[in-house]
Amino acid sequence: MPKEYRTIREVAGPLMMVSDVEGVTYDELGEIELPNGETRRCKVLEVDGSNALVQLFESAAGINLANSKVRFLGRSMELPVSPDMLSRVFDGLGNPIDGGPALIPEKRLDINGTPMNPAARNYPQEFIQTGISAIDGLNTLVRGQKLPIFSASGLPHAQLAAQIARQAAVRGKDEQFAVVFAAMGITFEESDYFVQSFKETGAIDRTVMFVNLANDPAIERIATPKMALTAAEYLAFDRGMHVLVIMTDITNYADALREVSAARKEVPGRRGYPGYMYTDLATLYERAGRLKGKEGSITLIPILTMPEDDKTHPIPDLTGYITEGQIILSRELYRKGITPPIDVLPSLSRLKDKGIGPDRTRKDHAATMNQLFAAYARGKDARELMVILGEAALTDMDKKYAEFAEAFEREYVSQGYDANRSIEETLDIGWKLLHILPRSELKRIKDDMLDEFYGKE
Repeated sequence: MPKEYRTIREVAGPLMMVSDVEGVTYDELGEIELPNGETRRCKVLEVDGSNALVQLFESAAGINLANSKVRFLGRSMELPVSPDMLSRVFDGLGNPIDGGPALIPEKRLDINGTPMNPAARNYPQEFIQTGISAIDGLNTLVRGQKLPIFSASGLPHAQLAAQIARQAAVRGKDEQFAVVFAAMGITFEESDYFVQSFKETGAIDRTVMFVNLANDPAIERIATPKMALTAAEYLAFDRGMHVLVIMTDITNYADALREVSAARKEVPGRRGYPGYMYTDLATLYERAGRLKGKEGSITLIPILTMPEDDKTHPIPDLTGYITEGQIILSRELYRKGITPPIDVLPSLSRLKDKGIGPDRTRKDHAATMNQLFAAYARGKDARELMVILGEAALTDMDKKYAEFAEAFEREYVSQGYDANRSIEETLDIGWKLLHILPRSELKRIKDDMLDEFYGKE
């Protein structure tokens, strides 16, 4: 029977100090019982001798210092898991919010997870098809990878996130595939968009959703990605499924960390964010991967909005250190009507070479990818030169490259949010665009491959 304490000394915003406690540990859950019988939840943030600092999950309004009681439950936050989680929508604390029945759990898992032994990891290498040419063809996603999307305020990262969640698939006959979608600090309108989008396409049947709204408490926002990753670990390593985890928006998560840190009066780091934010983000991102001896895998796509479009801001900066590349959305392409507005040149998937080739995608993938990158880069340079010096200053070949860059953005990068292209379609579009250039310019592709896919001049 847990002890009850009537020793609440202070309540300051979302924090509460309880004195004269015994045997209380960091991260332990607690219950506060108000004089009217109402209970609220809290979590231990810090223990100093016999004093415990706790964070409230709900409002502090109505907590009477003299008459309220606190019980500590002897366990940290847990998520009840079962195969029935698929097709369900939960809040940031794992409670169903879709009107369906409560889950009958197979077991309960600590949301902090178990650290993955680096020696037990398998190298990420199998291709995941998102149906988006700018990702599949040029910045390929592989199983077990962490590939963030860097967006900015006003750019359509929500539509891109929903498209990836709907379309993502592993190529193979008997592969079980699931999506775990975690939304943090979003509006009700965005939440409704995600739910309806998945229901209309039937993607909800293989999806577990965790939704934390903008008006929900900061502590719930901090718990949401941990809930999602715990569900992913269960599906991947207990049920043998290949799981894609999409988390949006990491910026809202980091802001919640900053809010809690400020309430605790901790010494701030860069831009007011806590000094341990790198460690905190790493504990999330490093839960993705593949384990030796396990069938399943966890692939992670965190989405973040860069404040003031600044890539050097602490959130994208630290995320870039931990993850294997980034997909960057461009405001310039968005203004031109390119959807999705993925800027392929600064985007990078460090593991793309491991997921492409004859047995995984197609034998011409690597060569065409390199040639498209090179031709597009030169085409962009030619367009910039045209703006400064005028079209008359360009050579005929420069004009060809400028034409290629324009066609590449309109036909390859831009595809809308409903088009689901197979990797073969993406590669074929690439070859079609390369026909704008003479064969002599395709120096990154071997002659035998040019003979087969481009044709003899």
